[in-house]
Amino acid sequence: MSCTHEHTPTVVKAPIVIDRRWPEEGHTRIPAWVYTDPAVYQKEMDVFFAGKTWNYVGLECEVPEVGSYKRQWIGDRPVIMVRNEQGEINVIENRCAHKGAQICWQNTGTVKDFTCPYHQWNYDLDGNLQGIPFRRGALGKGGMPKDFDLKQFGIKRLRTVNRGGSIWATFSDEAPSFEEYCGEAVLAEIDHMLPGKKLKLLGYSRQLIPSNWKMYLENLKDPYHATLLHSFYITFGLWRADSKSECIPTGGGAHSVMVSHNEGKKKTEATSEMQRFRDDLQIHDLETVTPRAEFNRGRVGGAWIFPAAQFGIQANSLKTRHVIPRGPGAHELVFTYYGYEDDDEEMTRLRLKHANLLGPAGFVSMDDSEMLKQVQTGISGYPDSVSVVEMGGRDTEPADYMVSEVLIRAFYQYYRGAMGL
Repeated sequence: MSCTHEHTPTVVKAPIVIDRRWPEEGHTRIPAWVYTDPAVYQKEMDVFFAGKTWNYVGLECEVPEVGSYKRQWIGDRPVIMVRNEQGEINVIENRCAHKGAQICWQNTGTVKDFTCPYHQWNYDLDGNLQGIPFRRGALGKGGMPKDFDLKQFGIKRLRTVNRGGSIWATFSDEAPSFEEYCGEAVLAEIDHMLPGKKLKLLGYSRQLIPSNWKMYLENLKDPYHATLLHSFYITFGLWRADSKSECIPTGGGAHSVMVSHNEGKKKTEATSEMQRFRDDLQIHDLETVTPRAEFNRGRVGGAWIFPAAQFGIQANSLKTRHVIPRGPGAHELVFTYYGYEDDDEEMTRLRLKHANLLGPAGFVSMDDSEMLKQVQTGISGYPDSVSVVEMGGRDTEPADYMVSEVLIRAFYQYYRGAMGL
């Protein structure tokens, strides 16, 4: 693991005051306004993304060479992950120190340096300002003041950590160490999927979902819906109410670990309550739901690292999910699929094949995006409504069963404290 940090003065902002009252029932209720209120959204950006949190930026295999970069977002703030001349990975703000224009517009690429297209201020791969056109003026007139110091106008470089090939960054000087922030249970899941092997990038999928960003977070903390909504999961035993499972809130409820074990396609007493169980549903290519024996055989799930990342396993597919808020009513969802450099061709083929379960048109994930759209539409029309999350009880203790909303309750217990609600 490695960590880099550059300190720059912090602009002090006036705190955002939210004139809202949470329902008396506490974390078993969720008011609709948390998904629609612009003031709530802006405070979330400040507290959760620009605050004392560690944010997923990418995988080191996405920037394999000097000058290779990935454009990324931390909340609504654009940043750049780039490998510098020394081979180290930086995360810098994607904004010119002059007027604030983004200096990087492409999602990925390779450069020698960064030049702002507006006034062509030029920066090296560490974010240092290298040059300014007409710094000395033209024809003896104009130019910057003689005491203008290039060193004072570089782009801020964030604190970064590399954990097993995954890159994380924070804007805060006061954020705890990455290990302390995540905790043992989450770190164990990350290390399980990133065991020290060299990673190989396999591809991406991305989509824009018209719902608040927290709805996707809740969706991944909700095993209850997966046992009912997803015909593919239920029928082929990939995720069912009768599967052996663990639902563990961590980090005071901010993070979570959720794991299910594949029970295969079979009828049980529990399937009688699963309307989407299809005993007649057949798949011509069983390889789609049959993993090759690996460390994760029969294991589905992973860890959600607050605020916006999930590391997960589905059959032989290894992936990260990254949620990018796009205003109160939308978010972008990006899947990054990866494998290991020592994978043989057959394993790489299986990893890509099993990736078809997820993504915008995945056999499973397409159900989620449609439902989140419908939820956002429903609560937007009824802004004073309140959701109930009491499945499995009212507590926030770990559960060893799927029919539970404990991870959502634990999250909103954390959320209320962090937001002052």
